[in-house]
Amino acid sequence: MKTQKTLFLAALLAGMTLLFACGQSNGGSEADTAASAPETAAASADVDPEAKSDSKGIGKFTNVKLDALDPAMAAKGEAVFTAKCSACHKMTDQKIVGPGLLGVTKRRTPEWIMNQITNPVEMAAKDPVGKALLGKHLTQMTFQDVTDEQTRQLLEYFRKNDSK
Repeated sequence: MKTQKTLFLAALLAGMTLLFACGQSNGGSEADTAASAPETAAASADVDPEAKSDSKGIGKFTNVKLDALDPAMAAKGEAVFTAKCSACHKMTDQKIVGPGLLGVTKRRTPEWIMNQITNPVEMAAKDPVGKALLGKHLTQMTFQDVTDEQTRQLLEYFRKNDSK
């Protein structure tokens, strides 16, 4: 009986951890989120989150230069993705918690992608595409504490996935 309780508590803790990791991290309560949801939906009603956008987003990345695909950097990006992103995203068009990422480099600028990874809360609050994505998926992307270098590696992994 004690083993069953221990297993139940461990499973409960793991489930709560996953929900916390993929849920909101903006410090607001559910009531705060519910109160702002209509505002977010209204602000993003005219933006199609699936459409191509040339926006650079909001954050420190304003000019990302891309060279030929770097396979070694993409491999590092895949490892970062597996560790930090795969609980909520797939590299296909399948939605889990967040949207599938297939074709993301065709729809978004490198700057937007890197700003979304490193500045997701402000992007959801102020960027029209970020607002539209939040309105569609109803879950705030959380900051995963990735470095600028890891963010660039993720971008390279996305580029490799989209080049297939």
